[in-house]
Amino acid sequence: QVKIVESGGGLVQPGGSLRLSCAASGFNFGYHAVGWFRQVPGKEREGVSCITGRGQIQENIYYANSVKGRFTISRDDANNTVYLQMDYLKPEDTAIYYCASPGLCDRDLTPKTYEYDYWGQGTQVTVSA
Repeated sequence: QVKIVESGGGLVQPGGSLRLSCAASGFNFGYHAVGWFRQVPGKEREGVSCITGRGQIQENIYYANSVKGRFTISRDDANNTVYLQMDYLKPEDTAIYYCASPGLCDRDLTPKTYEYDYWGQGTQVTVSA
């Protein structure tokens, strides 16, 4: 049974940092793209970042313009975990963050929710003074 679990969310002041973790069981992240998405009430879930699986000819990493230079995605295949390091957080980063896999990841294209099969339950990130 595939299970994806996000963790690491919380309340942080503007300018602060959080590191989100996405751990999978029953499924090997290693050879599959993993995406991070976020959603606020009343809005569609949007793609934030994604990373391709190992074994690809070229690793692709995507960041939404709104987070480029502040967020960093990375993978720890030994622990079947993908991370999203979020620095210089802003109030507009407040959302529920979701992890999903497998899916499609292209460095120039925003990942779409329908391109991803398995999803976690999400973790709340709140950026507020």
